[in-house]
Amino acid sequence: MHVESVAPLDGTTVGVAMPISIVFSQPVAASARKQIEHQMTVTTSVPVTGAWHWFSSRRVDFRPTTFWKTGTQVSMVAHFDHIGDGYGRYGTKAYGTSFTVGADVETHVYVRQHVTVVTRDGRVLRRMPSDAGSPQWASWDGTMAVVQKLPTVLMNSCTVEISCDPHSPNYYNISLPWDVRLTWSGTFVHYSSGDPQPGHSYGSHGCVHLSYANAKWFYNLSKPGDPVVVSGSPRGNADGDNGYADYNVTWQRWLAGSALGPFQTKA
Repeated sequence: MHVESVAPLDGTTVGVAMPISIVFSQPVAASARKQIEHQMTVTTSVPVTGAWHWFSSRRVDFRPTTFWKTGTQVSMVAHFDHIGDGYGRYGTKAYGTSFTVGADVETHVYVRQHVTVVTRDGRVLRRMPSDAGSPQWASWDGTMAVVQKLPTVLMNSCTVEISCDPHSPNYYNISLPWDVRLTWSGTFVHYSSGDPQPGHSYGSHGCVHLSYANAKWFYNLSKPGDPVVVSGSPRGNADGDNGYADYNVTWQRWLAGSALGPFQTKA
């Protein structure tokens, strides 16, 4: 039994909505999950109540009932040596990560008002004109968290199954700057040369557009795990495992996906 990835990376500073996310290289049987959860120890400088949740047979996340508190020191050790996955495979080592919860930077995208508001510790830092997805290509609603930052991304409509026809008005294939990823399915907050002065229309195929200056500012401010809440879009909430949208899952549903149930972290 091997682990493909552990997030967040060891030694990093993350936002208040960052889960601990473990992806296994191969499926884990439902019958083995309780024992595996028992082997994953979460230690925090401030005790919190949380739980693990299996999104699939390969991905399990931990989150508290509510966002982390700024300044919390968190470590996780998964003692998987000789632990089975229910399919005859056994772990050979431990995995772990330690991280710090940084400033409480939260972003709210108001789709219908074409405004994005960023706060830190409850104080407004900046109000920015923005455009979200069109009614046809709506943005995801709900609470997502920053997954990663990329200085440039080649945006291609074919890769996200919008259009592969270069003659279609919905086709695009262009590199754009200051990209803050919110979902694995291709939702970013970024600048678009096709919508250089947002704030008046629905200018995207699901992303959130900011002006060049505001996109650069937001890129430099953001860190993985910072919550971004989108409201007013008709598409509905992003799935919890589409990036780190764990807080789109109600606590009741979260516990339904846990073998061990809620527990208080060790201090």
